[in-house]
Amino acid sequence: MEITNEQMQEWLNCGDSKEYFELLKFVTVGAEASRLRDCVQCATWLKKWLREIGAEAELISPAGKAASHPVPVLFAEIKGEEGSPTVLFYGHYDVQPADPVDKWETPPFEPSFRDGRVYCRGAQDDKGQFFAFLCGVREYLKSGKKNVNLKILLEGQEESGSTGLFSLLEESSFRRRLASDVLLVCDTSAAADLRPAIVAGIRGVNHFTVKLTAASRDLHSGEYGGVAPNAAQGMCELLSSLHAPDGSIAVEGFLDGVEEPSAEEMEKSSAAFETEEDARKAVEKDIGAPPSGGERIKTIARRLGFEPTVEINGVHSGYGGPGSKTVIPCEAIAKISTRLVPGQNPRRTFDALKEHFQKHCPEGMEVSFPEDSGLSSAMKLPVSSPIFAVAEEALTEMDSRGPIYQWSGASIPVVSALKETSGAAALLVGWGQPCDCIHSPNESFSVRQFLLAKEWAKRILEKLQY
Repeated sequence: MEITNEQMQEWLNCGDSKEYFELLKFVTVGAEASRLRDCVQCATWLKKWLREIGAEAELISPAGKAASHPVPVLFAEIKGEEGSPTVLFYGHYDVQPADPVDKWETPPFEPSFRDGRVYCRGAQDDKGQFFAFLCGVREYLKSGKKNVNLKILLEGQEESGSTGLFSLLEESSFRRRLASDVLLVCDTSAAADLRPAIVAGIRGVNHFTVKLTAASRDLHSGEYGGVAPNAAQGMCELLSSLHAPDGSIAVEGFLDGVEEPSAEEMEKSSAAFETEEDARKAVEKDIGAPPSGGERIKTIARRLGFEPTVEINGVHSGYGGPGSKTVIPCEAIAKISTRLVPGQNPRRTFDALKEHFQKHCPEGMEVSFPEDSGLSSAMKLPVSSPIFAVAEEALTEMDSRGPIYQWSGASIPVVSALKETSGAAALLVGWGQPCDCIHSPNESFSVRQFLLAKEWAKRILEKLQY
């Protein structure tokens, strides 16, 4: 599906783009308490938009622990003909912080258009993807078709653990409202050439903080150097113990239960590249460096979708400003994230890591874990699922090459819970690309991607029927 200049100009002048730009301007950093008002305003705007296309829509404030930061969850419903299958569509309107702001070429919350792409925080993840899908829903409704009952669930805390939505999932009355036949998610990626991709699995996730304390205060490196314990050095030693020289994870018990991918899964996951060298080149082109992370003896496809990871997200200790400050740091902090695969118990993996840090803590220092995000399991979907056959048909009509299958290394923690709660068959098809730079400065989404997501919504809704 190539886009001509005429089609691009037509899109820029239509209601879809104007509404999309308006949606992007809401600074919906759901993790920040100071942005609660922005989140409420955005959710209210979406509720109004959905009502205008014929949905019954409401905002629900979470209770319990989430009540202190009540980012609203939006639930909407559009009735179909009696006896029609029920589809639950999930998306999230919150976004990542824009930091570092000075790396953006244009203001991060002022949409700008250049070279066929819209630049803004949330342009792709997930405002662009879910709103393009909803624009497709609008087109589907205009056609007069009513072959599905449609439920729409939009939250504002996916990027920070879906706290509010998870609290609502504890309420039986809310869980009953989610009962569905199919769960649709448009928050994943297509192949690098925009060939459609069906995601057949996503990894679980945990992220937490490790703190290492070495002394009661920062010390003068001249007066105490050679005697005082150095927290920065200790943290380096601690973090270097997480992996063996070959890149494999060296944490006892962390890999317990890891399931081997089947031959069919490996075959389908490798279909995007003709050879392993092609896969290596594609990754290197994307990240600007050789794909040297992880257990290097294993293939790229396996490392990206079927292997667990332990990643160091950030480290802070001592002084890092301009000039010098000759101190021996008294403490060091590291941010760690893990990605989990089927068969792993999230709680046991976290316990294994904590035991590892305690065991390898340098002498005279103290290790602690001041915060963690909560845990989520991996999700794997059977490639023989009937819903995949329907999706293949719809996607082949859009692209004659047909879809590839992906086992995504990324995580959407709440999707596993929604699948279990709703009793639905899950279908994850998205239109992201590496060049979209999600979670980074200069995030963007192309007109072509927007129109593909919109077209996908119309086609899959038309094909879902008993």
